[in-house]
Amino acid sequence: MIRQFLVGGAVSTVTIAMHALIMIVLIGVARSVSARSKARPYEHLVLVMVPTVMVLMATHTAEVLVWALGYWLVDATPEGADRVYFAFVNFATLGYGDIVPVARWRILGPIAAMNGALLFGWSTAVIFEVMRRALRQVDRRG
Repeated sequence: MIRQFLVGGAVSTVTIAMHALIMIVLIGVARSVSARSKARPYEHLVLVMVPTVMVLMATHTAEVLVWALGYWLVDATPEGADRVYFAFVNFATLGYGDIVPVARWRILGPIAAMNGALLFGWSTAVIFEVMRRALRQVDRRG
């Protein structure tokens, strides 16, 4: 079982580091765009929020791919299983159950789900903060 926690911890650490780096860049860009934007107030809100959410969706997809790579490296899925699909189902906490990990790696699914839930929550907090700042700009210009 310790192997499962080590592998799950390693993959989680990679995804958390990816998320942190993207958050730093995303917040910096959002601040810069907000400070220089000449768009009308509500256009500004759309111009900031749509790219923010799209970048976060792309980031989550990349994190899912890291989980799929982890599953591949330790051979955690049954033969012929779609690892990317399996990683998405776990990371997004859908829990379909149509693919289950091999018994010796069964803890990886819940670890991936916990990792996904935390990263989705972090993204939600960042979306809210970017929106709050964008709305502050709207209020100043409005």
